[in-house]
Amino acid sequence: MKFSKLFAPTTKEAPKDAMLPSHIFLIRGGFISQTGSGLYNFLPLGKRVLDKIKDVVKEEMDNAGAQEISMGVVNPAELWRQSGRYDVYGKELLRFRDRKDNEFVLGPTHEEVVVDIVRNRVNSYKQLPLHLYQINTKFRDEARPRFGLLRGREFIMKDGYSFHSSMEDLKREFDLMEKTYIQIFTRLGLDFRAVAADSGAIGGSGSKEFMVLAKNGEDDILICDKCEYAANAEAAKRAKKTSEQEPPKANFAKFYTPLDEGSIENLSNFFKIDPFYTIKAVIKKAIYKDRSEIVLFFVRGCDDLQEVKAKNAADALELVEANAEDLKKAGIIAGFCGPVGLPDVKFFIDNELKEEKNLICGANERDYHYVGVSMFNFKDERYADLVEVKEGDLCPCCDGRLSLTKGIEVGHIFQLGQKYSSAMNALFLDQNGKSQPFFMGCYGIGISRLAAVMIEANHDEKGCIWNKQCAPYILDIIISNVKNEAGREFAVKLYEDLKAQKKEVILDDRNERFGFKMNDFELIGFPYALIVGREFDEGKVELVSRASGVKEFVDVDKLSEKLREVF
Repeated sequence: MKFSKLFAPTTKEAPKDAMLPSHIFLIRGGFISQTGSGLYNFLPLGKRVLDKIKDVVKEEMDNAGAQEISMGVVNPAELWRQSGRYDVYGKELLRFRDRKDNEFVLGPTHEEVVVDIVRNRVNSYKQLPLHLYQINTKFRDEARPRFGLLRGREFIMKDGYSFHSSMEDLKREFDLMEKTYIQIFTRLGLDFRAVAADSGAIGGSGSKEFMVLAKNGEDDILICDKCEYAANAEAAKRAKKTSEQEPPKANFAKFYTPLDEGSIENLSNFFKIDPFYTIKAVIKKAIYKDRSEIVLFFVRGCDDLQEVKAKNAADALELVEANAEDLKKAGIIAGFCGPVGLPDVKFFIDNELKEEKNLICGANERDYHYVGVSMFNFKDERYADLVEVKEGDLCPCCDGRLSLTKGIEVGHIFQLGQKYSSAMNALFLDQNGKSQPFFMGCYGIGISRLAAVMIEANHDEKGCIWNKQCAPYILDIIISNVKNEAGREFAVKLYEDLKAQKKEVILDDRNERFGFKMNDFELIGFPYALIVGREFDEGKVELVSRASGVKEFVDVDKLSEKLREVF
């Protein structure tokens, strides 16, 4: 491609709403253009990057035995009703009617559609396993689309769905996809981690996210300093917490505690004890499809509640703050709540409190607490993993410490089990001739998001820094002075020769100042620039590495050898 023919409208000014480097540089570099809130077009340079990412993903998915299909963006609402997600997915699901008043949705994900494709077409265990995937456009009606491609409403995604005759075979495919994703992100040159994750609106029994480490990441990740353990903050676990201080030993009794405010700090100071030995009550209102109710969550006084874990424990659509009227109606006294003698409300207790003793908790009466509390008389279903794991906590797998870092999600794999196939009556005959729902897996990669993530992970104050795997072009030949006839002819011939060899090369033949051309080279972020300048008269050209900034003069008669290294 010649720069004089390329449609790449670069600009000096950043968009007013752009905060992150990827948003700024992808627009300034002429990779994308915005047409509306969270809606972007890929221009020629951006499309080349996108296609390169797609090619890597497709090659690895095909190597893993998956088969590519293409599903429609518009989905009948009836399929979503069959799965039970139509009413519970939230406002991110864009619902609409056609001229005949039929209901549809714009698909943010395609579990329902792929189940409809497979059911009644795959009938026997002999036809399994089956893995179908697509690379296609999705739509999620984000309330606050921001950060450019990282949180748009319309996006391109690779989503795959596997069907199995047993949970064991599903786990085998899940492990294969983990290896496949590691291979994909390694080929793309990313610094990433596979982390334990919450399954969210997709559901299922287990999931892993793939996080690219980046200081502008929107997700908190906890990583062990000794082993491979890593987890999203929403799903992170830790070794059971302990305290070096002596517990407040006492017989079980109700104790008068006239506190101005029933906070854990005031309670700990009153008894002169470590908050570790107190029980904190976090009061929420859980929202369900057809109702709402007060739910209490009990954790150690030194811990905080992790709200995604709490929402999952309560099996709620969301958790919101309870107001004074809600508490009064439920008979709850804020600041003095405890799991012993609680009114008839739903409650959950953190796993680490199970069978603990010598604790202090609210007595569900103003100005009173229980001392000498033992946690032996609660049913197992009351217990759940509720705590927010923090930096410095001990790793659940070894004696290492957990540290907190930032990451950007680029992939997510799920063990769905029979959630969708059971709801949608998608059945097969097993080896015993018995009819049962398929066991399913789901595997996603954010293709368009990856274009932004690669810039978040690798840029400087001047612009993008692409690696060779995903750069729109690898070499930018810059004619320093187009009026230098000999230099211009050499550059054009070199460009034509490399183009004939199918090399990814662009020729900056524009009648512009040299500084202007160099600014575009740095902004767009081609891996290398070859400058045909004043030194050409001495038989030399200059090779510049965008990533390292290293510049070296190369003899023209040795250029072919050097370019082999470049490509």
